[in-house]
Amino acid sequence: MAVNQRFSGLLAATAVGVYLLVIAGATSAVTDAVTACTTWPLCRGPVSLADPALLIARGHRLTAAVVGVLALVTVVSGLRVATRPRVKVALLLAVVLYPVQVALGAFVATSGAAGQLPGAHLAVGMGIFTAFVLALAWHLEAETGSDDENPVRNPSPDPMPDDVAEDPAPSPTVAMTTRERLVATASAYFRLTKPRLMWLLCLVAAAAMALAAGPALTVRTVLLTLGGGVLAIGSSGTFNHVLERDVDKRMDRTSDRPIATHQIPVRNAMTFGVALALASLGLFWLVNPLAAALGLAAILFYSVIYTLVLKPNTVQNTVLGGAAGALPALIGWAAVEGSIGVPGLVLAGVIFLWTPAHFYNLALAYKDDYEAGGFPMMPVVRGETATRKHIVYYLGATLVASGVLAALTSLGALYSLTSAALGAVFLWAVVRLHREQTEQAAFRAFHASNAYLGLLLVAVVVDALVL
Repeated sequence: MAVNQRFSGLLAATAVGVYLLVIAGATSAVTDAVTACTTWPLCRGPVSLADPALLIARGHRLTAAVVGVLALVTVVSGLRVATRPRVKVALLLAVVLYPVQVALGAFVATSGAAGQLPGAHLAVGMGIFTAFVLALAWHLEAETGSDDENPVRNPSPDPMPDDVAEDPAPSPTVAMTTRERLVATASAYFRLTKPRLMWLLCLVAAAAMALAAGPALTVRTVLLTLGGGVLAIGSSGTFNHVLERDVDKRMDRTSDRPIATHQIPVRNAMTFGVALALASLGLFWLVNPLAAALGLAAILFYSVIYTLVLKPNTVQNTVLGGAAGALPALIGWAAVEGSIGVPGLVLAGVIFLWTPAHFYNLALAYKDDYEAGGFPMMPVVRGETATRKHIVYYLGATLVASGVLAALTSLGALYSLTSAALGAVFLWAVVRLHREQTEQAAFRAFHASNAYLGLLLVAVVVDALVL
């Protein structure tokens, strides 16, 4: 067991090292530094702090050499330790691709080649990273997985408790002053809007606007877009509360929601949700019609497609539902450009792929609750071992998409370092989740995923607007 743990640690460290090389190589700083060093493997000339491009080139090559040695040690160790053939195949693929990656890099540096070669260099690096991530996921599955799981293939909701089956009237409460009633009612309506979702989704839209406009971004566009976004999120959250009110009563984590406890009547909540939606579309329309159309699509997708169709009917609800979180990226880009550009689509892809890596942790922590509600979440239908493995899959895919975003934009060192450092923290939390398999470990990985995306989006904004 100790040997297996050391090997999985080596795998994780190697994956992070390769990713650092990949995303650093995708940024404009390293791309520009290639022209400062046209010899290989060493850069000619003295080391000078006055030439930052040359320092970057030297650092990149030194890191590549160190990571190459680490990768070789990992592969040799894996061929001795790994019990699953597919782990060994992934490792052999990585070690075969590494010399190809080095050769492409050397040719680009010495010949000044443009065109498709730098892209091929980056693609091979992403292939090496993917191979190590797959090896890690499969090895952790073999090391920490259990064959004793008994997942529920077709979960059905638990019977409704007798005391809530008939939608009883609200239970009597202690007398409150008028001010206390107003505060309690306002708080209940505020909870309907799911405010904890707002900060992250607004950051997604802000990052897209910053990427599209750069320092030319106007205050008017920001205020109208984020204002419309906040109202759209509030409207979607309200409709979700209304449509899931019966299920909410069966689940511990949602049983105290305002509509489930009859604190707010359904009719009032629907009126509130419609009002928020109309106000949201009004603000988006002041930006441009495409932003308004995408805002309406976001409200309908989360409220109807996700809540009524995907969430109760398919184990892929979390994956497909990631489109709801990805739409703010398209809204932010459209708010500036009036169209949907490729970088905006890639940013949306980062959010889409991040969503399962993020939410599967919560699904693990609340597995029993989701089973009680009848939702076919991944841990309920396919078991916890498969869910943990898919977290690694989607984490790796998220990091690859983040690298593609760096390659397509002018994002620099702040973005690449943030993605690599916080990606390493996220991966560390996921590896611990595999080993500990506790609710606490699931919440740790959940919070690490929030930190990764939140700080990555802040880095995008700062990089695009300031640096």
